Amino acid sequence: MQTILGASGQIAVELARELSRSHTDDLRLVSRNPSKVNPTDTLLPADLLDAEQAAKAIKGSSIVYFTAGLPPDTQLWERQFPLMLQNALQASRAANARFVYFDNTYMYPQNDRVLTEDAAFEPVGRKGKVRAAMASMVLQEMARGEIPVVIGRAPEFYGPGKTQSITNSLVIDNLKAGKKPRVPVRDDTLRTLIWTPDASRALAGLGNAPDTYGQTWHLPCDDNRLTYRQFVALASELSGRAPSYKVLGKWMLTAAGLVNSQVRELRELLPRYEHDNLFDSTKFKQRFPEFQVTSYRQGLAQVLNE
Repeated sequence: MQTILGASGQIAVELARELSRSHTDDLRLVSRNPSKVNPTDTLLPADLLDAEQAAKAIKGSSIVYFTAGLPPDTQLWERQFPLMLQNALQASRAANARFVYFDNTYMYPQNDRVLTEDAAFEPVGRKGKVRAAMASMVLQEMARGEIPVVIGRAPEFYGPGKTQSITNSLVIDNLKAGKKPRVPVRDDTLRTLIWTPDASRALAGLGNAPDTYGQTWHLPCDDNRLTYRQFVALASELSGRAPSYKVLGKWMLTAAGLVNSQVRELRELLPRYEHDNLFDSTKFKQRFPEFQVTSYRQGLAQVLNE
């Protein structure tokens, strides 16, 4: 049996679809209020903050996927995320299960260097420090060697359904609502974005390939990176509209954060938009040469026509 922890988010939903399609019909979905994705899914409500509930959720699993998320609240992240991960790791060890950790890039330097799996952790802000500590916890478990552990790391998302990202909320959602897209900080820096179904398909592949364990993998992205100017132009073309957008300057977002808690929670990410984001996924593409990465044109066409 394969188990997904944090089974309500978009990554987990797409992961459940891919696992059922390509790997197993014996799938357990775990969250506070899980819902079936596939007809054969088993549901188990659990709070990962409780070690006993985490142990029950994982018992009998062969592979465990940690895809749990939290709202962008710094204090919540600091209080809850490390404990959730610690309980999941302990329970996976007790169940002798493989552990697949879905990670993001908050702990990476927010500059224009090429980011490979060997990039040092240089977190900016408190949420970045939380994610760095969590990734380090997983690396320590990997080094312990009691259970197989693998990390799949993704840059910023864009995608269908409940995908939550700055690009979705500022660009895609505005276009779909007939509003002018907004671009954070700059429109001329290259972005590396991952299509959420690609991230989930790739994570399923890593979890079911025994030779990938004991390593960190950057999940596959379209190497034809676009600036936000190009991204909006492509999205506008596919929407049958003239390209038009507004750049939200760093000072504007900083000022807005004084009165808007959601914007305030995103301020520590703003430096990444001042530089080219060069997330390199060559390692994955060499290991899985048959994997078909969704192009920006393909992804935008799909999400804009939902």
